[in-house]
Amino acid sequence: MGHAEAYDDEGTPAEQTRRTFMVQATLALGGVIGLGIAIPVVTSLIPSADALGSAWSPLTADELAQLKKATDKPIKVSFAVKSQDGYLPAASTDEFVWAIKADEAEMKAKRPELYEGEAKLPYPVVNLGFVIFSPICPHLGCRYAWIDAQNKFACPCHGSQFTSVGEHIAGPAQRGLDPLPLRDQSGTAEITWIQYAQNVSNHIVLSYST
Repeated sequence: MGHAEAYDDEGTPAEQTRRTFMVQATLALGGVIGLGIAIPVVTSLIPSADALGSAWSPLTADELAQLKKATDKPIKVSFAVKSQDGYLPAASTDEFVWAIKADEAEMKAKRPELYEGEAKLPYPVVNLGFVIFSPICPHLGCRYAWIDAQNKFACPCHGSQFTSVGEHIAGPAQRGLDPLPLRDQSGTAEITWIQYAQNVSNHIVLSYST
């Protein structure tokens, strides 16, 4: 009986406090170590632009004709995005982008963040006299639309709004619209389809498709 009473003795209040502190400190230290391990693992899942390289989708003659109709008001340009998985046959998906006829000086004046700072793009914003915008809202990935009567882009999901050159003017989006690369390859216009991380202020490449 005496031994049982000694075993059940929880000690003085001071000793109980010390034990509680050591348990909490051990749990907290384990959490910090776990977080330190988790951050590099999560970061490593986001490939860089250099690691992915670049992949291009050529526009057909009809698609190029669509592009050339773009003026200072955006126009929707459809094209085929091809994807290749190591375990599956190549597939093609119909997609679209928004194109606008633009001047480099105007874009630098209205979208300076695309040319300098953390959101700077590693490719030309204006090419062949056009800017190509991804149709994916940089907030949470909905598809926005051009509202001609209001002369702006608007996202129906959460109310983000953008000017014709992609400036963010209202709503929760943390950056303006994302330009996509455009180039002339031996007389053929080509677009790179890029998926960027959403709801961040800079451009983090998630994937390329062609």
